[in-house]
Amino acid sequence: MPKITFLDSEGTAREVEAQAGLSVMEAAIRNDVPGIDADCGGACACSTCHVHVAEDWAERLPPMDPLEQDMLDFAFEPGPTSRLSCQIRITAELDGLVVRTPERQI
Repeated sequence: MPKITFLDSEGTAREVEAQAGLSVMEAAIRNDVPGIDADCGGACACSTCHVHVAEDWAERLPPMDPLEQDMLDFAFEPGPTSRLSCQIRITAELDGLVVRTPERQI
């Protein structure tokens, strides 16, 4: 199974095994990763699963669609590598993905 590392705002790393086909958000929720609220359950209707993708991974992800881009406008301190974790589908190619959760979700 692909492994994903979640870094919190304090720098604590949590590596989880993630089933291919799930979203990064679902992997976080199933593994009790703090910092991912997922209020809308993955419907891309909020920004409470916002993450910052490590720079070396950002270009390797599929591009975001306009709805995700719009929802990121509501995220806490979005940056150039911000994504909604509900919109990132886990594949074998994402083994080793590193994302950082923001200080808080809105």
